[in-house]
Amino acid sequence: MKASQFLISTLKEAPADAEVVSHKLMTRAGMIKKLGAGIYNYMPMGLRVIRKVEAIVREEMNRAGAIEMTMPVVQPAELWQETGRFDKMGPELLRIKDRHGRDFVIQPTSEEVVTDVVRQEVRSYKQLPKNFYQIQTKFRDERRPRFGLMRGREFTMKDAYSFDRDVVSAKASYQVMAGAYRKIFDRFGLTYRAVAADSGAIGGDLSEEFQVIAATGEDAIVYCPSSSYAANIEKAEALAPSQPRGAAAQALTKTPTPGKSTCEDVAALLNVPLSTTVKSLVLATDTLNEQGEIVKSQVWLLLLRGDHDMNEVKVGKLPGMEGGFRFATLSEIEDHFGCKPGYLGPLNLKQPVHLVADRDVAVMADWICGANEEDCHITGVNWGRDLPEPALVADIRNVVAGDKSPDGQGELAIERGIEVGHVFYLGTKYSKTMNATFLDENGKPQFLEMGCYGIGITRLPAAAIEQNHDERGIIWPDAIAPFTLVICPIGMDRSEAVKLEAERIYAALLVDGVDVILDDRGERPGAMFADWELIGVPHRITIGDKGLKDGLVEYQHRRDAESSKVAVADILGHLKARLAP
Repeated sequence: MKASQFLISTLKEAPADAEVVSHKLMTRAGMIKKLGAGIYNYMPMGLRVIRKVEAIVREEMNRAGAIEMTMPVVQPAELWQETGRFDKMGPELLRIKDRHGRDFVIQPTSEEVVTDVVRQEVRSYKQLPKNFYQIQTKFRDERRPRFGLMRGREFTMKDAYSFDRDVVSAKASYQVMAGAYRKIFDRFGLTYRAVAADSGAIGGDLSEEFQVIAATGEDAIVYCPSSSYAANIEKAEALAPSQPRGAAAQALTKTPTPGKSTCEDVAALLNVPLSTTVKSLVLATDTLNEQGEIVKSQVWLLLLRGDHDMNEVKVGKLPGMEGGFRFATLSEIEDHFGCKPGYLGPLNLKQPVHLVADRDVAVMADWICGANEEDCHITGVNWGRDLPEPALVADIRNVVAGDKSPDGQGELAIERGIEVGHVFYLGTKYSKTMNATFLDENGKPQFLEMGCYGIGITRLPAAAIEQNHDERGIIWPDAIAPFTLVICPIGMDRSEAVKLEAERIYAALLVDGVDVILDDRGERPGAMFADWELIGVPHRITIGDKGLKDGLVEYQHRRDAESSKVAVADILGHLKARLAP
């Protein structure tokens, strides 16, 4: 490719609405152009990156035995009504009507459609296992689309769905996909972690997220530097403290804390460690009638150490919380505690509540909590002496760096990541609701066991940029760069020698299959270099009259601080060594 035949449209400044590095740099490098909120044109430079991502994904999916197909972007509502998701999914599901008033959706995912295909095509156990995948446009009507391709409304995803005869076979299919994903992300050339993820209401342990490590990532990734343990913050278990509870050493005392409504403020006022305080979180669960009206509510009091945060996923798995919970209203809090938030605690309640103590709180002695009286806290609180032992003790907090690793191999560390892939065992969630069955060896119908596997095709380039950039622009890994190498001839329009050598090297590289672009635009060196550093092409050759007189050209990797001089006769061999996988 020659630059004069391509579209290079770089910008000196990013648009005002670009918040994160990838959004700024992709816009400035001419890779995307905004059409509407969360909707982008993929410009030629950006599309080349996306196509390379797709190619790697497609090769490894095919190698793993998956079969490619394409399912419609617009899908009839009837299938989504079979599973109940047409009504249950929130406004992220874009619902539309055709001219006849029939309901359709713009697909955010395709479990219903692929299950419908398989229930028509697969009749016997002899046809299993099967794994179908597509690389297709998706749409999720995000309330607040932001961060460019990181959280857009329209995007491209690779979604795959496996179908098996039993749980053992389904788990085998899952492991094949998990292995294929590792090969895919290895080939991308990015630093990533495969982390254990929460399986939600379906349960089980077969769920992994693939996270590209980046300081700007939205997700917290927990790992053990001494072992292979890794999980997202929702999944990571906070082990119970190994030391026994200490003996009570303080008297129970109501202490004035005027205007100090947070654990941090109370600890500072009393000059004690934050870890000696206990925060009270008040939740509620509702029982609904057939009309969806609340007929009964129960109030819950969760106790966590003052320096810890509640983990909503863990709380949602507590007995009695599985159906969902909400934060209690102000009137519910005042009815049960006789006080406004900020001074709440488990002592002197007006009405009983369901109390849950985090594992760490359950072994605390002489702790501090709210007195259920404004501007007052209680110090020297002890289990057994001042209030009954907690009926329910559970892990309900986020882990923190330095906690013991659940595998017993060391201490936990935390870093940030961007989720770009997910493998997930579904079981019979969709096959049962859609009556998707096959006949086993005995001729009896059995529900299909399913798994689903996604990769954010258009999100991945943005994640790669968040991980790989500097003050000059993007730094692409070779595998997904828009071009692997750029030839920058200085004064090509004025020097026949420069032009001939540039054309010779360009032609030779094309013969060798190198994805090369020749910048024949006649730009000044500074402007030309700035463009390619911004775009992030990993390898660059510079050819100039002065160097040619000495039989030299310059080579520079995008990460190199300076260029190196290479003999013209050796440049192709030098590049072959540098470009070797």
